[in-house]
Amino acid sequence: MKDTITRTLGGWRQSFAGFTAGQKVVAIVGTLALLLGGFLVFRWASAPTYSPLYSDLSASDASAVVEQLDSQGVPYELADGGATVMVPRDAVYKARIDLSGEGLPSESDGGYSILDDNGLSTSEFQEQTDYKRAMEGELSATIEGIDEVDTAVVHLAMPAKDVFADEQDPPTASVLVETGAGTRLGAQQVQAIVHLVASSVEGLDPADVTVSDTEGLLSGADGTGVDATTRNQEIEARQEELRQDIQATLDRVVGPGNSTVQVAVDLDFDKRTTQTTTFTPEEDNPATSSSTSTETYAGPGSPTGGAEGVVGPDGQMDTGATGGSADSSYEKEVTTTDRAVGSTVEHVESTPGSVESMHVGVVLDTNSTQAISTADVRGLVEDAVGLDQAAGDSVRVVTMPFDRTAEEAAAAELEAAAAADASAARNDLIRKVGLALLVALVLLLAVLKGRKRAKQREQATTYVVEQLREQSAARQLTEPVPAALALEESERSEENDMRDELNALIERQPEDVAALLRGWLTERG
Repeated sequence: MKDTITRTLGGWRQSFAGFTAGQKVVAIVGTLALLLGGFLVFRWASAPTYSPLYSDLSASDASAVVEQLDSQGVPYELADGGATVMVPRDAVYKARIDLSGEGLPSESDGGYSILDDNGLSTSEFQEQTDYKRAMEGELSATIEGIDEVDTAVVHLAMPAKDVFADEQDPPTASVLVETGAGTRLGAQQVQAIVHLVASSVEGLDPADVTVSDTEGLLSGADGTGVDATTRNQEIEARQEELRQDIQATLDRVVGPGNSTVQVAVDLDFDKRTTQTTTFTPEEDNPATSSSTSTETYAGPGSPTGGAEGVVGPDGQMDTGATGGSADSSYEKEVTTTDRAVGSTVEHVESTPGSVESMHVGVVLDTNSTQAISTADVRGLVEDAVGLDQAAGDSVRVVTMPFDRTAEEAAAAELEAAAAADASAARNDLIRKVGLALLVALVLLLAVLKGRKRAKQREQATTYVVEQLREQSAARQLTEPVPAALALEESERSEENDMRDELNALIERQPEDVAALLRGWLTERG
């Protein structure tokens, strides 16, 4: 085993000794880079994965937790400005158990944990205050669970209940939220916060919950806020859609750029409540009660010279100085019907943002729309917007020449930009083609130079061998024949060995051999 390692190292040493200076530098740098890369990969693979141990810690709790981890020898990292402590993933649960045994973290921003320290000596006022703080802390933590909310502060106003009061002051709540940079709560999220707070506090009406952020009011008890803002945005969006629809219609008629449209809508943002009571005719109402009374009379007539008369409508006898009459009788019937008073009560609550009037202005380019009737365009626009003249809606169409200076300048700039882009693309293509040709030329020169060097090396080797042969022949002529015959075999062996050595020398140091041969050829010339 030791001999194998020795031979392997010796082979590497000989191979390295045969490198040129540049090859040695490349080999050393490549080996160091490979070792450094392997070390970094090993360090990355062996590094532990950290997970949050505690988040949103106060400064005192973070200091205590870090001190305890240092005493236990647990590695840790700090994040979020020191508010989050991270430890290796496999040590999270054990570290939490150990820190809980030490009473860490000890501080709490709120929640029902405030009520843990209440004792028998706690006053009623302190109990109510702690309960309110606990509710505020729990609601704040719950609201912070929304993705866009970073922090939330909740304040509750909970009046004390009076047993002997007929009317109690209602509780109210205010919420201040802080969102991330460039984000703001949407209408649904604000409504979710409102109803979350209202459902968590007894007797709290959603209308008494105010939600605000750092930029202003989102939802208020007076009906303003996100509802009105969202409604206004929707109205403005519909107004813009109406303008775009009219503009698209005119573009199809007079051509793009030959007309312009503006729509102005007068909106009524007042909130009104109307209550109307309508009474129905009495004969249309059903009877609630009905009574009928009947009266009859039958008797002898009056004597001669006595009072005589007839029964009048009032049931009384009309008297008169007449002679005797025959027997008389009468019958009276009275019907009384009571009917209920019929009424209809209508309660109407108007939503803010109703359209009071709409005004549309259309301008046509005189140079491009001479053959188009403005009356036809006005009628088209009136039908498109549903014009109501009784409500004060109006449509006005005028023709005047358009100023095309800005459009021409923009077109010229676009044309110049397109030409510049085309020129840049062409120059880039020429540059790439030139670079490719240059690389190809360099490669071709390198190949030709290599072939030339190989040919020169072959010629130099042949010349050296010929010189050696000539020198050997000259020595043979000067020596006696028996000696030449005796040394012929050894000279052949020496010649072969010399040739092998020359070939190895040329392979190892081609530049040095070529320089030597150039010097010899120069001296020979």
